[in-house]
Amino acid sequence: MELVGSPLTATYTHPRSTPTKFLPAISTMASSYKNRFPYYPLPQSFSLPWMPSAYYKTAAINPTLAPFSKSSQGLTPSKMLPFVSNRTTLFTRYTPDDWYRSNLTNYKESETSRHNAERLRVDTSRMIQDKYQQTKKTQVESTKNLGERVNDIEFWKSELCHELDEMIGETNALTDMKKRLERALAETEAPLQVAQECLLHREKRMGIDLVHDDVEKQLFTEVDVIRSCQERMQRYLDKAKAQLASNRAAQHELERDLVNKQAAYRIDDKCHHLRNTSDGISYYRGVERVDATISVPESWAKFTDDNILRSQSERAASAKLRDNIENLMVVTANEMWRQFNGVNVAFTNRIAETADAKSKIQTHLAKTLQEIFQIEMNIEAIRKAIRDKGPPLKVAQTRLDERTRRPNVELCRDTAQLRLVNEVHEIDETIQSLQQRLRDAEDMLQMLVHAKSVLEHDLAVKANSLFIDQEKCMGMRKTFPSTARLVGYV
Repeated sequence: MELVGSPLTATYTHPRSTPTKFLPAISTMASSYKNRFPYYPLPQSFSLPWMPSAYYKTAAINPTLAPFSKSSQGLTPSKMLPFVSNRTTLFTRYTPDDWYRSNLTNYKESETSRHNAERLRVDTSRMIQDKYQQTKKTQVESTKNLGERVNDIEFWKSELCHELDEMIGETNALTDMKKRLERALAETEAPLQVAQECLLHREKRMGIDLVHDDVEKQLFTEVDVIRSCQERMQRYLDKAKAQLASNRAAQHELERDLVNKQAAYRIDDKCHHLRNTSDGISYYRGVERVDATISVPESWAKFTDDNILRSQSERAASAKLRDNIENLMVVTANEMWRQFNGVNVAFTNRIAETADAKSKIQTHLAKTLQEIFQIEMNIEAIRKAIRDKGPPLKVAQTRLDERTRRPNVELCRDTAQLRLVNEVHEIDETIQSLQQRLRDAEDMLQMLVHAKSVLEHDLAVKANSLFIDQEKCMGMRKTFPSTARLVGYV
């Protein structure tokens, strides 16, 4: 038997226990909210079933007989209610008009209640449809906004991937350029050491050859040029290291932003594909009041745009630095090669001058030796001439001595006497002049010997200088780093 006030459709809804009170017990609200009902109170039209059972109290009249008690025994028959069958007089409570009016009133009330119920049903159906369409429209708009957000994230993610690839390529290119610069800088050590060793070897020149000639000037210039190139290379090497650090910092920001974009893309794409029939949807109490956002669309886009702009700026600076390093290596290689060739030309000229001087010294030495031989022969001839004047002088002096023994008047100063005296004087003068010439010849011989010694020493000096310049210095300078090595390719 159906309860009074309960619609017929209540038979297929969930069974409801008969409430003992009009309000549900408080303990029923302590049930878990997850996967059942949201925490916030819903309107009655949402919290009740579609056609709820009306909470009406069942009214029933159960006629009972009055209990038989002793108190009723003492009542007189006139005081007791007579039974209908025993009534002899009709007692009326209402008139027929009252009865008709009561029926009409009940009809009107029933019609009013039915009209109100019908209007409520129509309004409820319309409201349900309106709320359904509104909820569906709101969900479509949210899905559309999520799709647009996914597209925005995809766009910025592609921009970040492109810029990250460009930055990685630029960083690798700058790293290779830095390695080339380091190799080029290392290659300058050998020419510098060669130039310094050439200067050290040329300090071993002797005597007059210790001159500050053009070779020495060019060697000093070569040392200065190489050191200047090394200083510039080291400066740009430090710049390359700093630029690589900046590139890696920008790359790190791009990678971190890209990781965040990928995580956000996965989350928003998952949210974009969620439907009312999807698995994993549930109630989360108070989540709409939690605002964990730290950016707005403008600041969000500006953050990624700033990262990309910073990366582009660092890439431009890195590319410019690579061009500068490339130009620097070419310029330094040309400078060192030009100075190397200049030193070699100076060495060649100096070696030719030294060889020519040596040749001339050898010629003069040969002539000096020849002259020494001649003067020695001349000295021997003078000495022989002096020795040859002894017998004639002895003859003349013997004759004069013998003629002093002539007796008395025979000691005549005749022509023979005068001639003998003159002869002795002439021979003496001849011997004196020959001896003077002998002394002059001996002095000349000493001068020639000294000149010979000087020429021999100078010849040894020139030979030593020629050996240093031609054998040691030019021997070391035969190998100079090629242009490919000086620009760091090898």
